[in-house]
Amino acid sequence: MDKMKVTYEVMLGLAAEMVLDEAVFKYRSDKLYLAIDNALAAGDKDTFRRLTEELKTLHA
Repeated sequence: MDKMKVTYEVMLGLAAEMVLDEAVFKYRSDKLYLAIDNALAAGDKDTFRRLTEELKTLHA
């Protein structure tokens, strides 16, 4: 019975980690999209290119 409890706790921990990872990914992605939009609006090509490369890396 103890082995099942440990297994359950490990699986629960992994599920929590996956949810947290997804939340951090979405937050970072949303922030990058907003910054990219701002760079476009300002006509800042260098910042736009840097941020789009960062976004590509995040999605890779």
